[in-house]
Amino acid sequence: MIPHADVFFLPAAGGEQRLCLFHAPSSASRGAARSKVLYLHPFAEEMNKSRRMAALACRALAEAGHAVLQIDLRGCGDSSADFGDASWADWRADVRLGLEWLDAHVPDAPLWLWGLRAGCLLAPADWGRPVNHLFWQPMTSGKVALQQFLRLKLAAEMVSGASKGLMEQMKAELAAGRPVEIAGYRLGAGLASGLEAAKLAPTGAAGRVEWLEVSTRDDAALTPVSAQAIKGWQEAGWAVRPQIVSGPGFWSTSEIELAPALIARTLEALS
Repeated sequence: MIPHADVFFLPAAGGEQRLCLFHAPSSASRGAARSKVLYLHPFAEEMNKSRRMAALACRALAEAGHAVLQIDLRGCGDSSADFGDASWADWRADVRLGLEWLDAHVPDAPLWLWGLRAGCLLAPADWGRPVNHLFWQPMTSGKVALQQFLRLKLAAEMVSGASKGLMEQMKAELAAGRPVEIAGYRLGAGLASGLEAAKLAPTGAAGRVEWLEVSTRDDAALTPVSAQAIKGWQEAGWAVRPQIVSGPGFWSTSEIELAPALIARTLEALS
C-alpha cells in the first residue's frame, strides 16, 4: 500500500504559510521512525522537473520506515509570496521552520537534510542538532548555480542577437537591487546575492554524508569539482560516501524522466 502524504500549510513569519507534505513512516515498518528527513528542493524550474522523482523517493523512504517532510520554500510552489520576493535568508529560515516541525513531531529519530542540486547549498549550517546529509547531484558553488541560471536568458536572446552584454547588464541590475526576468521567473537581488555567496562547505558537528550523482555513462567518474568538495568534508571529519548511479538528469530533461536506481541507492544509503 502506498503511504498517504499529509498536506498542510505551516505558519511562517509575517502571517505567511509554507505548503508542506509529510510522509509518515509506513505502519508496516512498525515502531519509531528510522530517521526524519527534510527535503530541500532545487532552484526554479528544476523544482518542477524533479517533483515526480521527489514524490516517488519520499514514498519509498516512508515505506522503509523514515519520516519525510517536503516544504515549498517562500515564493515556490503553493507557498506564500512570489518567487521574485524571496531571499536566500527567507529560504534558510524556511529550512529552520521545517526542522523545528520535524523535531516536534518526530522527536527522537536521527536527522537527515536531503538536498537536490542547488537545494544542497541550503543544508550546511550549525542547526543546533546533529545532522546527516543526503546530497542528490549537489551543486558545490552558488556562484556557478547563479551563472547557469542567468545563462538561460542569454540562450533565449541569442537568436535575436540581443545577448551581447546581457550578462553584465543582468548582474548590474541585481547589484543595484533590481530584479531581472529569466525563463519566466523574476529573480530578486536578495535571492541572487545569497545564492551567489553559498558554498557546499562543511559546518557544525561532523556526521554522515551520502553523496549521490547520476550518469547515463557506464564509465562515469566524479568531476574534479565534486572530488575536491568531498575532500573538504572528509578533512573536516565527516564520513562521506560518494556514489554514481545510472540515470538521466531528470531535473533538466525536456520530458519528465525518472532514475529508479537513484531511489534504490538512497534507501540503501539511509539504511
